[in-house]
Amino acid sequence: MNHLTSKTSSMKAMVLSDIAKLELREVPRPVVQEHEVLVRVSAVGLCGTDFHIFSGQSNYNINQRGKMIPLAQQPQILGHELVGMVEEVGSLVKDLHIGDSFAAARSADRVVIDQGLNCLSRRRQPKCEYCTSGDSHQCQFYSEYGITGLAGGLAEYIAVPAVNAIPINSDLETIAAVLTEPLGCISHALDRVTRERTRYVINAEDSDKRVRSILIFGAGPAGLLFIQYLYKVLNYDGLILVSEPNQRKRELASYFGAEVIDPQVFDLAEVVQEKTNGRRVECLIDACGAGSVFTRFPALIRKQATVLLYGLGHAGVDLSVLNNLQFIEPTLVTAIGASGGFRSDGRSHTYDRALGLLVAKQIEVSSWITHCYQSLESVPQAFTRDHLEPDYIKGVVVL
Repeated sequence: MNHLTSKTSSMKAMVLSDIAKLELREVPRPVVQEHEVLVRVSAVGLCGTDFHIFSGQSNYNINQRGKMIPLAQQPQILGHELVGMVEEVGSLVKDLHIGDSFAAARSADRVVIDQGLNCLSRRRQPKCEYCTSGDSHQCQFYSEYGITGLAGGLAEYIAVPAVNAIPINSDLETIAAVLTEPLGCISHALDRVTRERTRYVINAEDSDKRVRSILIFGAGPAGLLFIQYLYKVLNYDGLILVSEPNQRKRELASYFGAEVIDPQVFDLAEVVQEKTNGRRVECLIDACGAGSVFTRFPALIRKQATVLLYGLGHAGVDLSVLNNLQFIEPTLVTAIGASGGFRSDGRSHTYDRALGLLVAKQIEVSSWITHCYQSLESVPQAFTRDHLEPDYIKGVVVL
């Protein structure tokens, strides 16, 4: 695990020691290198990716041969949506600060963590082709706190390169700042769509090429962020339909401007046909990661539409579901993480933009943070029980 080498001090961390086995442990406190900062964790957002790793559905910790490393062999500390306070800085760090005392803690920098290590994080020159092109989540040397085996934020402290700590220069609530990473992922995903040469384009001047209707599968955190980003940031003026079986999530999606459909009550294809005057949608976003939805795509999208695959998981179906989809030639776009270019100080443009949207209250998140956990000890109940409940939308651990 990253930086867990100190022999002089320890910290508490929630360790995933095997599939579905979380243990509160004393582990060595991270040691700060000269270009790094030590951050006392203030809050951690719980993500679907965390739940997938916990359950054994996913494992992104791989060796040099591309084989997964079992949790029993190399336990992990999860948590990649992070906010904290700078508590120690390396000798080369000049642009982040700590408080002089407990009373002066407010003078310490409060930061959002960019959890991806790329060429700039690692101080590699020249940068790889992916970092150079603004695709930092595909960095040739990429790794990620809380996901690829590096110790994440479900701990008292984390040490990260200073360029991975983005100061929060506002009074934005910590619990809202946690959503910077997920919002950055949404921003990157839609950037990927706009970079593709698709037949139908959001806000195209030519009406024949314009995306007039979008269907989103899922009104969880990702779906709710997609709706807001499309309407409030991209100024999309067309129809957004959302397929969501959960009533509370449908209500939120409706509040943010989407037309909602309960797929357990209505025939989704019939509703889409009706709402689009028989055209079907020019863009479909999978924000739920349920493999079963692939079987529905062909009846919902126009020929040569754009399909954005955002959700992860997709268990329960075989590749034969792609046959009918392939027949109508959609453009399949995949996106992962909060990739983007870099500011002049080496920090991420995408994180900076996402944080700015939250500070400006252009994107609203507080209304759907449904569960708060006040200690590391309370984290296991989120993984074993709470996130499966119908009233759960987003959980945040506040330390």
